[in-house]
Amino acid sequence: MKIISVVGARPNFMKISPFIKAILAHNHSGNKSKIEHLLVHTGQHYDIGMSQAFFKALDIPDPDINLEVGSGSHAEQVGNTMIAFEKVLRQEKPDWVVVVGDVNATLACSVTAKKEGIRVCHIEAGLRSGDMTMPEEINRLVTDRLADLLLTPDRLSNENLRKEGVAENKIVFVGNIMIDTMEANRGQAAQLNVRTICVENLMGAAKLKSDDLKNRNYALMTMHRPSNVDFPAILRALTHFLCEEVAKEMPLIWPIHPRSQKRLQEFGLWNEVNKTRNLILLNPIGYLEMLRLNMDARLLLTDSGGLQEECTVLGTPCLTLRWNTERPVTLREHGGASVLVGNDVEKIRTEYKNILANKRKPMRPELWDGHTAERCLRAIMDYKEKI
Repeated sequence: MKIISVVGARPNFMKISPFIKAILAHNHSGNKSKIEHLLVHTGQHYDIGMSQAFFKALDIPDPDINLEVGSGSHAEQVGNTMIAFEKVLRQEKPDWVVVVGDVNATLACSVTAKKEGIRVCHIEAGLRSGDMTMPEEINRLVTDRLADLLLTPDRLSNENLRKEGVAENKIVFVGNIMIDTMEANRGQAAQLNVRTICVENLMGAAKLKSDDLKNRNYALMTMHRPSNVDFPAILRALTHFLCEEVAKEMPLIWPIHPRSQKRLQEFGLWNEVNKTRNLILLNPIGYLEMLRLNMDARLLLTDSGGLQEECTVLGTPCLTLRWNTERPVTLREHGGASVLVGNDVEKIRTEYKNILANKRKPMRPELWDGHTAERCLRAIMDYKEKI
């Protein structure tokens, strides 16, 4: 069997790493049915340095093929990926194309594979936010409509697919592959020092004082979505809340996304952020460093879906800066650690105070056990028996 796995952006790297390890383990197990595997990187995330850092940290082998699609509009990325990936498929002729997540590469490579008559497996299928203004939602819908095998992270995703009319024999509940990566790296991350991470990644010439960071007495945040950072009034209100309320109560660590930094500068907010004493601005950091910070954070403010999932298992209280989520299993009403607050500062303030009064409560949804990749590979290998 020949499998091509596709990654396009950093969230994909964390999902493909355990899958590749599962293939290597299978091939070294003495099993006669060897798997030939090729990793294709579309290059959607064109920050080569950050990509290489993630590959190294997660022990992912170098891509066999890099399409080097780079930046551009959604249409440019999808179109250029399809053109380049078609050539790869015609040369390599795989039995399966495995796509993960919901980035443009996921959509583009699914469409191209199906046009070439090649089976598609979607890892992390069935997630739905119901928000058609999100490009990721469109990518999810199209990919799941085309995929031959849909591997879901939770039972809510199974129900989403059933409601959309997906045949039962195409749906396999395997658990959350992101948690495989977290569990595999948890011990290594725990050895890192929070203060050292901050010192080594500080933005600008700022310095930390020795009492700046105490165990589990700091807040952590990430923010990059256009709905939060592209509108001056919204970003201004969020910035004031962070600087004048959160950072006054405890250190606030903010590994800042380039898009957020650019907007803060454009909207005249950069000086306020820089001058806030307890606000620790970091350059973008690696996976292990972010995991370590999340492990001991008193709370997390984020608009990242993957971090919602990590918070659920770690027990880190999470304020999700979105009005909807494709990962409802992570929400407090389902036993998770996250609460949706959007970008309404009044709602954020209320839930922020509630969270500070609550204790950490780790929760492990069904099959979020660190063995999802093995089940993914088994589902692909067993597929013929289900036809």
